[in-house]
Amino acid sequence: MTADRAIVVFDIDGVVRDVSGSYRRALADAVEHFTGGAFRPNSIDIDSLKSEGVWNNDWEASQELVYRYFEGMGRSRTESAIDYNNLVAFFQSRYRGPDEQTWTGYIGDEPLLLSPAYLESLTTGGIVWGFFSGAMRDEATYVLSGKLGLNSPVLVAMEDAPGKPDPTGLFATIEKLENLNALPESLPVIYAGDTVADIYTIVKASQVQPSRVWLGIGILPPHVLDDAVRCQAYTAALQNAGAVSVLRNVEELTPALVWELLRVIGDRE
Repeated sequence: MTADRAIVVFDIDGVVRDVSGSYRRALADAVEHFTGGAFRPNSIDIDSLKSEGVWNNDWEASQELVYRYFEGMGRSRTESAIDYNNLVAFFQSRYRGPDEQTWTGYIGDEPLLLSPAYLESLTTGGIVWGFFSGAMRDEATYVLSGKLGLNSPVLVAMEDAPGKPDPTGLFATIEKLENLNALPESLPVIYAGDTVADIYTIVKASQVQPSRVWLGIGILPPHVLDDAVRCQAYTAALQNAGAVSVLRNVEELTPALVWELLRVIGDRE
């Protein structure tokens, strides 16, 4: 199997931007707040939960960690019930900030993990790209248009599709790219993400549309990069979920690597 074009779809959090000091910090704040200050999850706690592959939504992940803490204390979920809307509001007050108009929260301090020049190199290399994220659309747009300066990038966000690992949003992203660029409906697709849920998403996509080539690329999030043991464990989790390759930074996914991965797949067929 050979192709002169390919589609790459990117997750955003942990791939395009470093959220270790923003989303993940707001998650820890929320859990600490709703457990009355009794429990603040650390990075390992959060990674452990997300390795289950179904907690892509950080609001739901926050609620789940609260419930699990109280269950560990011998209380049922009914006894520990919290108002989900209140939890979301608290989370957002930390992530975006208390003022919806100015966004002075943690979102303002997210380092970028890729550059416009990198995306341009993909385009030059025959690769069409877009974004599928579980982030809210305005928060994703904040980084894609506001920080990266992209002009109306193809984006499917939280409001547009069911949460991962449901592949509906990935299919929608691909359809948008195909329509925008007049592409055939047969090009190989790569999805680059930093969580087990991301990899499960493309595995499920391959099960729904087995005639197409689907490759999941794992990206190690910045918060594990300085710890060799955690890097190894995180890499193994992504590989076990179905990632064909795991990279330390998304910009390692060069056109040359894309074509090499597709060549290897073609040789196997």
